[in-house]
Amino acid sequence: MDRPLRYQQAYQSPETFPDLSPANDSVTAPKALAQRKHRAPQRALSTPRSKLGNIRATAMSFRNIHEHGTLLTKYLETRKSIFIDRLNWQICEADGMEFDQYDTPACQWIILHEFGEVFGGVRLLPSTAQCGVYSYMLRDAQRGILEGMPTDILFFEAPVKPTVWEASRFFVTDSVSASRRLLVQRELFHQMTVAAKRGGAKSILGIVPAVWARWSRRLGVYATPVGAKFSIDGTASQSVLFNIEN
Repeated sequence: MDRPLRYQQAYQSPETFPDLSPANDSVTAPKALAQRKHRAPQRALSTPRSKLGNIRATAMSFRNIHEHGTLLTKYLETRKSIFIDRLNWQICEADGMEFDQYDTPACQWIILHEFGEVFGGVRLLPSTAQCGVYSYMLRDAQRGILEGMPTDILFFEAPVKPTVWEASRFFVTDSVSASRRLLVQRELFHQMTVAAKRGGAKSILGIVPAVWARWSRRLGVYATPVGAKFSIDGTASQSVLFNIEN
């Protein structure tokens, strides 16, 4: 996600997904989607370090939790303040922290922080992850095992490939000033891409606000919608695909 790039086709070869036929024949999953050419998402521009000040990015996993003190605890507390306290999502919490079945050793948490305060974060999970009956959020929604989420969340069968990862729980806190907010958002997308590519990803699936198109250009990020718009707990969202392969 750093520096201008040429456009590519989002679905340019079988290496992206083996089959892009829609999951059903409803108007929310037109068959034309499989053949339609898409403008590939341009990677987000990285933010010059001088403009970020003392904000740091940490890619955290179960392997390196011990290297970062209480950062993971603060990150999960911040998730609670946003997704439960502010957005009123009906999701799990314990001891002031928000979590779910996808916060496992298979995931990574990308966290932006400054002087101990968490400013933003996103969770990454490979589509090959498996924990009991659960795999990753979009696939499990499609399989009908996530209460309250639509099963037609994707126009095609959710992939299980090491080159496809899922991004979820993306946020930037209200404490980020207006003058730095765009820079922080851009940096979070950049760090998300760096971490996913390091893990072998070529594509990232995620759920974004349905108003995505209105502000994505400001971030230098473009994505292909790959699911119908839906609403959960009053938030209008849509599944999208980021192609991060050079």
